[in-house]
Amino acid sequence: MEQKDIAYSILELAVVSEGESIQQTLHNSLTLAKTAEACKYRRIWFAEHHTSAHIASSATALLIGYIAENTSGIRVGSGGIMLPNHSPLIIAEQFGTLAHLYPGRIDLGLGRAPGTDQQTAAAIRSDFMPAALAFPEEVEKIQQYFSAANKISKVRAPLAEGTGVPLYILGSSTDSAHLAAAKGLPYAFASHFAGTHLMQALKIYRHEFRPSESCPQPYTMAGINVFVADTDEAAEQLFSSVVRLFIGVLSGGRKPLQAPSTLTDELKELLHHPALHQMLKYSFAGSKQTVKNKIMAFIAETQVDELIAVSAMYHISDRIRSVQLFAEIMQEINSGM
Repeated sequence: MEQKDIAYSILELAVVSEGESIQQTLHNSLTLAKTAEACKYRRIWFAEHHTSAHIASSATALLIGYIAENTSGIRVGSGGIMLPNHSPLIIAEQFGTLAHLYPGRIDLGLGRAPGTDQQTAAAIRSDFMPAALAFPEEVEKIQQYFSAANKISKVRAPLAEGTGVPLYILGSSTDSAHLAAAKGLPYAFASHFAGTHLMQALKIYRHEFRPSESCPQPYTMAGINVFVADTDEAAEQLFSSVVRLFIGVLSGGRKPLQAPSTLTDELKELLHHPALHQMLKYSFAGSKQTVKNKIMAFIAETQVDELIAVSAMYHISDRIRSVQLFAEIMQEINSGM
């Protein structure tokens, strides 16, 4: 059987490094996107987060427009829009507008989590919980607004109708796997921070998948943390910044992304803590050959169609190098080298 090519993409959170401005962080996101485009990445997606002073991806649609305007071919989208935070009509209008400005390049990934704490979620939308529980119906509204047939409806998003913006369902548990399968939509799993249910969710999605006009066969994406450098030791140092970041998330002591340092025995021991291990289970740090071996094993285990890499690093130069090396890895894997 002929080996399928595995697409490779980037998920960007615009994590702010210590001593760096938000403006520079967002400019770095554009530098990253341009590098990804040159290296034949399929897409770059932006997450939606709120309240954190150290994550700059809050106004997702605005960031997508900024990146799409300053690149020429790479697909740009949301990974994702947290739909219960928003009116489906407004999201359809925003992404319909983007589709007219950058035709054939815009993706709309949809999730049901708030991307923040409960108090902030309530401030964003007072009826957040009912909206979250109604996520399947909210997705249907999005589909209707993008449909060319919606022209005869009383409630319309004319900018969205017939634009063909592809929808993706995002998930970090098994719930959205059932939904994506039932709707015949591509499915992206957030295994870059929630690895526990990855295999079960993929199994559910594939078993229950119902073909649709937009997606005749199951299509799966998996988030992974990727840190590639010239040596294993250098990559481990880059990874140390993210380990400390996640420790801060779990301990309540959040800080900007710290400069890389030696991955000490203490940090390595903490990686075995159940909570941290679950969050960073699918993290691949090392030299090009080391990461290539790990990626090949991951692809063999999951049989995913696309990898979407997350790689928060303190220095943009290290990140650019990692993005270039990961592209080389994927090109070698796809060519059978």
